[in-house]
Amino acid sequence: MNYDLIVIGGGSGGVRAARIAAGYGAKVALIEEYRLGGTCVIRGCVPKKLMVYASRFAIEFEESRGYGWIMDELRFDWATLVKNRDQEVDRLEKVYRGNLEKSGVHIFEGHARLVDANTVVVDEKDKLSAKTLLIATGAQPVTDTRVRGHELCIDSNEFFKLPTQPKRVVVQGSGYIALELACVLHHLGSEVHLVYRSDLVLRGFDEELRHQLTEELKLSGMRLHQGQLIANVTKGPQELEIRLDNGMALKADVVLKAIGRKPNTENLGLEELGVELNDQGAIAVNEWSQTNLPNVYAVGDVTNRVNLTPMAIREGHAFADNVFGGKAITVNHGLVPTAVFTTPELGTVGLTEEQALALYPRLDIYKSSFRPLKATVSGHTSRTFFKLLVNRDNDEIVGFHSIGPDTGEMSQLIGIALQMKATKAAFDATLAVHPTAAEELVTMRSPSMQHGL
Repeated sequence: MNYDLIVIGGGSGGVRAARIAAGYGAKVALIEEYRLGGTCVIRGCVPKKLMVYASRFAIEFEESRGYGWIMDELRFDWATLVKNRDQEVDRLEKVYRGNLEKSGVHIFEGHARLVDANTVVVDEKDKLSAKTLLIATGAQPVTDTRVRGHELCIDSNEFFKLPTQPKRVVVQGSGYIALELACVLHHLGSEVHLVYRSDLVLRGFDEELRHQLTEELKLSGMRLHQGQLIANVTKGPQELEIRLDNGMALKADVVLKAIGRKPNTENLGLEELGVELNDQGAIAVNEWSQTNLPNVYAVGDVTNRVNLTPMAIREGHAFADNVFGGKAITVNHGLVPTAVFTTPELGTVGLTEEQALALYPRLDIYKSSFRPLKATVSGHTSRTFFKLLVNRDNDEIVGFHSIGPDTGEMSQLIGIALQMKATKAAFDATLAVHPTAAEELVTMRSPSMQHGL
């Protein structure tokens, strides 16, 4: 069977590329071996966010007491949440399939292997050929097989298969996946121990934001074991027994390891074909998402550039525009609005303070830390934190970092402002919406710190 484009991988990037290419008139085949929608829809962003919502009701119910609500009995049912969550995932998968079919994309279910630069076989049976190939196979959780008892642990994929809520959980990792799932379990009532090898959580984020979140997790009652790794896991009579590097013994029903993800490049025939992989095992591509083989492209997490669903979508769309739409579009991987759906959540876009200082020595830093109005009556102890980084030489805002309710939503809007190269003067000239937390962004008049005076 001959096509203009074969897409390997039915996640966000692959689906977008297939649909846009088909819209340009290309004959497109898409191959997926698991479920359409990829990690984000099936076992990532969407089901996770639904569980984040569920976990935050516990805080809402507690805060409501200060506002006169009397809660005589509260009971959470894990099975109901899982059933409703999975129904929504099923619905979204049908939407993805329907959109592909409406676009005229031919869907093949099975494992794809590249035979040559123009030929792909599916489950060693169906042989497809095309002028252009696109690899969008995403990434998968890393498993540290050096840890004795690693087979007793689960990863982030298996988290979504838990039939019952574990009462005691040990989570290893300090990236956003580990932290988000740890917060979900913690606020749903599980006893959670977070084990991580660094001093602070969220490596790569703004240092001050990392400090703030670490303190918030401690205040929430989550048990943090910093500077530690899991040495071994053994199966006891009724629970798992965990030993940390420092000799501390923990007991849990589940050990969840979220220590990173690796590109899905195995068993695709890439090495035999000569497709270049980088040091991280990701497919090496240029600014056009093109590999060292001119007609083979790759987008999304399999390239290990910016591993976020919206970026995979943007890369897939740009690929189709360029190859089938006759356009010349490259993707900006530098300005990336990001939310981390811990509780409290983080919103960030632009440079960290460390990155900004390296580029702009004359840097003004504006900060605000406060209790939200809601908390003054509810009694909740969590604080909201905002930070703006401003290049003093031209007054341009180059970074925004925040922690608190709805800051993920804020990062999306601030991302637009930074894309337009907004200045601090423009923020100052904007009328505040009162009373809101976001009004702090336009009322911070004096820098908290100034570098390069």
